[in-house]
Amino acid sequence: MKPSFAVGLAILPALAGAEPALTHTDVFTSGQDGYAMYRIPAIETAPDGSLLAFAEARRYNGGDPGMENNEIDLVLKRSADGGRSWSSMQVIEHAGDRWSAANPATVVDSKAKRVWVIYLRCRPGRHTDSSRPGTDDMQTRARYSADSGTTWSEPVDLTAAARDMNDPRWRSSVVGPGGAIRTRRGRLLAAGWKAVPYVPFALYSDDHGKTWRRGEPVPGVEGGNECQVAELADGRILMDIRQNDGPRRWRAYSGDGGQTWSMPQPGEEVTPVACAIERFPPGPGRSALVWTGPKGPGRRTLVARVSHDEGRTFSGERLIAEEPAAYSDMAILKDKSIGVLWERGDYRHITFTRLPRAFLDPR
Repeated sequence: MKPSFAVGLAILPALAGAEPALTHTDVFTSGQDGYAMYRIPAIETAPDGSLLAFAEARRYNGGDPGMENNEIDLVLKRSADGGRSWSSMQVIEHAGDRWSAANPATVVDSKAKRVWVIYLRCRPGRHTDSSRPGTDDMQTRARYSADSGTTWSEPVDLTAAARDMNDPRWRSSVVGPGGAIRTRRGRLLAAGWKAVPYVPFALYSDDHGKTWRRGEPVPGVEGGNECQVAELADGRILMDIRQNDGPRRWRAYSGDGGQTWSMPQPGEEVTPVACAIERFPPGPGRSALVWTGPKGPGRRTLVARVSHDEGRTFSGERLIAEEPAAYSDMAILKDKSIGVLWERGDYRHITFTRLPRAFLDPR
């Protein structure tokens, strides 16, 4: 069966092994629009209901920020029809020749009607482990949009809030990717991590992004990065943490909105990779937590798992696609289904998949 086309983007039939009701739409494809590779997806539903798909546009090769003499731009595409078709690409930030603007984490401030994207900006040849403490080799930046992603503010420098500039070992801070939240009390909250060593923490704002503060690090963790957060029914915050040296994620909990954290507990079994977690459906009443990541072996076979006990256990596994799959992020769509933006086919595509509510129902 040949794929059909809309606005120049391939809409694929359900991939091999996937649930038959799912449709997969390629949003970014490596080699297109002058970039060698697209990586690190983040997705958000804007206040007007449109979908915003962010990514790193890696110009010369697939190397990470500051590595392999690469250049990385922060880019965006929008969808006004629930992910069936996508706009042409918009460059949010071109940092400069061989510079990087990368690793987007997004959150909607529903009261202020603003979408925030927090990201890193780094100098040529400077990356997580080679950034010099106390310098602007790696910066934490943010921009906001007051018109649902059509235009964006000038960058706000959050480096001093995200990092202890006087710590001789603190080389860099990285927020995300993906998965920042607005709590029920109105706090904007994003998970991040420091280097070196790799230790997670949270960055938060209580005044709609005018000022930001850094919480305490998660205790007992070295080697944890690429985190996402979700608010539990009792108001606590769950942080889901990539572990680089073990077979499982870590989970840590905060009872004070991300200012301090519990000792970590074992989480989902998964290869080291960025995963997504989201409350579904959002708002008051009975709801669940949904988690996406590659079942494996390695970065392969994207699945969704559901927790009905506030993140203590995840079950009801649903197959999204049985093929190479890596990083993923999620958003709740206007119709209360879930949109997943994920890396597909050994990084050849960043793909959008809508998960209907029935897809996640108990069976």
